[in-house]
Amino acid sequence: NRFRNSKKEKMITYLLKSGVLLVVFYAVYKLLLENERMFRFNRAYLLGSLVFSLVIPLQLFSIASFFPSKIKTIQLDEIMIVSNQSILNKVSYNEIVYFFLSAIYVLIATILLIRFAVNVSSFFLKMKKNSVQFTDNQKLVLMKESVLPHSFWNAIFISKEDFTNGKIPSELIAHEKAHLEQKHTLDILFVEVLQIVFWFNPMFVLFEKAIKLNHEFLADEAVNKQFDEVKSYQNLLLQFASNKHTVVLASTINYQITKKRLLMMTKEKSPIAMVLKVSSVTVVSILLLIAFNSEATAQTSFNGKNSIGVNEKADVKQPQFPGGIEKFYMFVGQNFKMPEEFSKQKKGGKIFIEFMVEKDGSLSEFKVVKDLGYGVADEAIRVLKHSPKWIPATENGQAVRVMYSLPITIQSNN
Repeated sequence: NRFRNSKKEKMITYLLKSGVLLVVFYAVYKLLLENERMFRFNRAYLLGSLVFSLVIPLQLFSIASFFPSKIKTIQLDEIMIVSNQSILNKVSYNEIVYFFLSAIYVLIATILLIRFAVNVSSFFLKMKKNSVQFTDNQKLVLMKESVLPHSFWNAIFISKEDFTNGKIPSELIAHEKAHLEQKHTLDILFVEVLQIVFWFNPMFVLFEKAIKLNHEFLADEAVNKQFDEVKSYQNLLLQFASNKHTVVLASTINYQITKKRLLMMTKEKSPIAMVLKVSSVTVVSILLLIAFNSEATAQTSFNGKNSIGVNEKADVKQPQFPGGIEKFYMFVGQNFKMPEEFSKQKKGGKIFIEFMVEKDGSLSEFKVVKDLGYGVADEAIRVLKHSPKWIPATENGQAVRVMYSLPITIQSNN
């Protein structure tokens, strides 16, 4: 027999859930928010969507934990019971595949991390190699080569020759200054780091494009408020539309000079539409929060008469199997005997068994939540009944009862 926990399954489940959340939030943005002149809200929404999608699937807390519940259990990791050597070989093969996939992931992530570090350091090297000038308390890096104005961190990078000859319109400086004042570099760096960690998920690329375009909306808005010459500013932007040169990680004046960006400058705000769309987004977020936290309670709380309750101030210690939880998994795997009737079946499946750890450490109240038949659940309960006594849970020094849920995946001999 063999046992294993479900850490890889949990990781896959987490990635799938976060991926679904990213898709939903991005779709909501494209359908409801992108074409509205509420750029600051959109910026918060896009960044918040990334954080929400990555944190909520971790199930660090549960909505249900704020409400009383009669049934609360601790969800244990899954155990796999196998008896056929070919199944063991298949498991070993899967482990090898998992190892190589992990190695590929680390390799690509390392390459992207190195590229990211090189790109970031290049800006600081430019500051050292080129002359720096302060104009209106703004740091300007005067580049020897001909470049379009762009900004990063706390500096604007411009062509020294064009600046000296007065060929750089003040609107362009104001545009890049708006990027710096609104800390847009932090947004870009944040998304870039996420792309390194989750390089296999294309949704982060789409989010980065949406965030950068929203940055341009914000900077354009700042310029038009300062100069109040929308037409001349639009004509100025069109002069850079054919220039496709961009700088990685930097905010640049010619990023996606599209019809949409020009139209946004003259589009009227609709307060009613904004309120309705913000309300819709809020409802969607709340529903997703509830949906993706529905199982969190089962992993964090306890149940039973005289059992542990949810009390952050209490000194709570969970039950412990002698030698640790891995020893418990080993105990179940080594003592489980495959029922003869089940061995004849060419199938496998998963069962769920609940049991109570009493105040004296013994196990009781065995309950079959899901069964496969052919005596499988009865065998699992038989093994649990022969379990050594656990070290009981305590709350403020007093022993209490705790309920557990144990999933077991079983493969027959065939």
